[in-house]
Amino acid sequence: MLNYLEYIHEARLEGNGLTIFDIDDTLFRTQSKVHVMKDGKSIKKLSPAEFNSYKLKSGEEFDYHEFVSSKKFYEEARPIRRMLNKLRAILVNIKKKPGSKMILLTARRNFDDKDLFLKTFKKHGIDIDNIRVERAGNIPKKPETAKKIIVNDYLKKGNFKRVRLFDDHVGNLKSFMKLKDKFPEVDFIPYLVTGDKVKKYA
Repeated sequence: MLNYLEYIHEARLEGNGLTIFDIDDTLFRTQSKVHVMKDGKSIKKLSPAEFNSYKLKSGEEFDYHEFVSSKKFYEEARPIRRMLNKLRAILVNIKKKPGSKMILLTARRNFDDKDLFLKTFKKHGIDIDNIRVERAGNIPKKPETAKKIIVNDYLKKGNFKRVRLFDDHVGNLKSFMKLKDKFPEVDFIPYLVTGDKVKKYA
């Protein structure tokens, strides 16, 4: 498992960097489920991890009402403390390099109360005012594809020499690494988060 000094060393490499954290099961454990609906009835409830890889069958559709509830997120999100500590440490260093940036990249779509959603991070000591939250759920694609589209949009501006992604879902990391061929001048660093542990994904 990588330690704090290794993260800081990467942050001090030449050029600006983009650091990306997933939210569900990476920074927080949450209770929100995506419902699979058929004939007007909920037939299955998916965790964030299950939602990432679920393929709708004929006649099925997703219901996101729990996933967009800021109240539910605020009241039920439980911090993965070691990951939040890593985020805070990295953000301190990023603030010293104005060209570098941190974003949170979630498979969720827009929440029903933006201020309450952001208040969750402030409650846990996260300087969310200096972090942008990107919602891949607003893009009508599979979560891993939607996330890749958002990362691509950041990188195509040519502002970053390296990009690192912390995510609990292997599919998201694989999709992220597919951008390497398109941006050969950028150093891609994927991290797999499992519980409160993190390691480089190979």
